[in-house]
Amino acid sequence: MFDKQQLKLYFICGTQDIPEVTTIQHVLKEALSAGITMFQFREKGATALRGNDKEKLAIELLELCRAYNVPFIVNDDIELARKIDADGVHVGQDDQSVNVFATQFQDKIIGLSISDEDEYQQSDLTHVDYIGVGPMYQTSSKKDANAPVGPSMIPTLRAHVGDLPIVAIGGIQIDNTNTIMQHGADGVSVISAIAQSSSVSNTVRQFLQTVE
Repeated sequence: MFDKQQLKLYFICGTQDIPEVTTIQHVLKEALSAGITMFQFREKGATALRGNDKEKLAIELLELCRAYNVPFIVNDDIELARKIDADGVHVGQDDQSVNVFATQFQDKIIGLSISDEDEYQQSDLTHVDYIGVGPMYQTSSKKDANAPVGPSMIPTLRAHVGDLPIVAIGGIQIDNTNTIMQHGADGVSVISAIAQSSSVSNTVRQFLQTVE
C-alpha cells in the first residue's frame, strides 16, 4: 500500500550514475541501511544494461529493497516491472500512456513526471499515485532534462492536484532541500548527490534531517 511518507527520500539510480570505484549494489545497500524511503531503478544512456543483464541486476536490487522493506520502482520499463513483480513504475510524458497499462498494473505504485502547468493539462492522473515535479535546479543526471522550473512550481501544481503527493527532482542537494520542502513537496528525489557521494551513509542521513 502506497504511503506518501515513502517519498521523503527517494533515491533514483542506475549503473550510469555510479563511480567506477564501486557498484550499484554496494551504493544501494549503504543507502538503504542509512534510511532511504524509496528506490527507483533508472537504467539509461549509452552504457545502460539491456535484456537479461538489466533484468538480472533489477532482481538483485529488488531483493535488496525487499530486505529493507523499501518500495522498488522501475523507470519507464513496464514489461520489466511486470516480469519481476516490482512495487511500481515511474513514467515520463513521452512514455507509454498510464491508462494503457494501469489496468494490468493494479495494486502497484504509479508515478508520473510533470514539469509544468502545460504538462499537467495534458496528463490524466486517474491512476497516478504521485507526481515527480522538476527539474528544480540545473541537473547533469538527466541529459534530456527540461529547463529548471524552480521550487515555486510545487505550489503552482499543488493548486491543481490538491492532496496528490508531489516529489521534487532535479539538481537537489542537501543545502537546497529545506527550501523545496518549505514550498510544499512531500519529498525529494535524489540521484547524483547520493550515488556519487564519498560517504553515502552520511549523505543520506543529512538529507533525512532536512526533509523531516
